[in-house]
Amino acid sequence: MNELDPDAELLPRIARGDQSAIREMVAKKLSRLLALATRMLNDRGEAEDVAQETFLRVWKHAEHWQSGGAKFDTWLHKVALNLCYDRLRTRKDYTDKDYSDENAPELIDPALIPEQRLDKSQQGDVISAALAILPNRQREALVLQYYQELSNIEAADLMGVSVDALESLLSRARRNMRALLAEQGVHKA
Repeated sequence: MNELDPDAELLPRIARGDQSAIREMVAKKLSRLLALATRMLNDRGEAEDVAQETFLRVWKHAEHWQSGGAKFDTWLHKVALNLCYDRLRTRKDYTDKDYSDENAPELIDPALIPEQRLDKSQQGDVISAALAILPNRQREALVLQYYQELSNIEAADLMGVSVDALESLLSRARRNMRALLAEQGVHKA
């Protein structure tokens, strides 16, 4: 296995049409791609379409992959993110403006929130809704760092920004998430 790029050995096999290599790649990457696309699009069906299209591109481009450059995983995430942005651009309500209290939609019906803490299931729903409201670049930064567990350097590289710019996006995203969650009665433990 290539220590610099653990997926490098699979790509030539995929290029040759090796079904076991394709299955191995899907098994290794599908859950992370689905998580990424679901958090970016807030729609499981669309996320599944993005994951499928991403794997089709792997299959089509495997023979052209050259190791020594970017890691395959970085390229894979970039393809999935680009596909997510393509879908977001086709939505009528697409915007990448900064969050403001004035135009933020209601996350959930306030009548449903009891005075006590929300249970874990409701918290997850509220967090997903708040994440969906964030400007796209802020959401992308949070998803890559917290959910995809990429380092700041990897996430910045994937987004095509400096580490300082990524940290600025993360700071704004955290601030906006805290404000959105506080409005809904979700507080850090």
